[in-house]
Amino acid sequence: MIPNPIQEKVYGALRTSVFATNAAMGEAAAAEAREIIAAAIRTKGHANIILATGNSQLTFLHALRDLPGIAWDAVNVFHMDEYVGIDPNHPASFPRFLRTHLLDAVRPAAFYPVPGQATDVEAACRAYETLLRAHPADLCAMGMGENGHIAFNDPPFADFDDPVWVKVVKLDERSRRQQVGEGHFPDLAAVPTHAITLTIPALLAARRILCIVPEARKAEAVERALLGPITEDCPASILRQADHAHLFLDQESATRLK
Repeated sequence: MIPNPIQEKVYGALRTSVFATNAAMGEAAAAEAREIIAAAIRTKGHANIILATGNSQLTFLHALRDLPGIAWDAVNVFHMDEYVGIDPNHPASFPRFLRTHLLDAVRPAAFYPVPGQATDVEAACRAYETLLRAHPADLCAMGMGENGHIAFNDPPFADFDDPVWVKVVKLDERSRRQQVGEGHFPDLAAVPTHAITLTIPALLAARRILCIVPEARKAEAVERALLGPITEDCPASILRQADHAHLFLDQESATRLK
């Protein structure tokens, strides 16, 4: 049975659902993702999806992995960011994270990782943008950083009107500290300073967006995104203008909305 939200509200154009637990939130988001994927496959024979990584996405990814009825052999998977120069076997590598928690189990038609190890990083960004434009996303499942970032579009570097879809960015220190706090790196010095990210226009170009944000450590960012000004100082606030997006929270991440 798909869990029901304990509260729903629309902020601007953004439908927001709060669930009793992180697990219930992940199951509900995965069920909606399955519907989106199935509809795309019925319409055109395949689905293109963009997935986020990080500890906050685990309940969603595991629920998606375990759901029956998804024709994974008709699904092309992209993801949204990767550290520049990181060893692909490093525990913090985002493609490795997706393979470990989803892809190795479901075996999609194709997986196109963001090329963080490319020799010519700028050329790699342009090539990945070309790939994304050739495979319009039916679904983008994203999270929200503790500083309000989406993908690695950190304040103060985020740009709602970015002219490109993929670029190299310098990572905000708070964003890097989040990676240490989640246990992916031993200390701040070990966290890379730059990453390749899909930009905000690329994320918003997906036909449907699910934003999955559990845990108390995200409560401040959720409050700013939903109740503060729509500004690049809180990149996730742009979702309030996206009527094709659905925000999933648990009780802990929604505490500052009361």
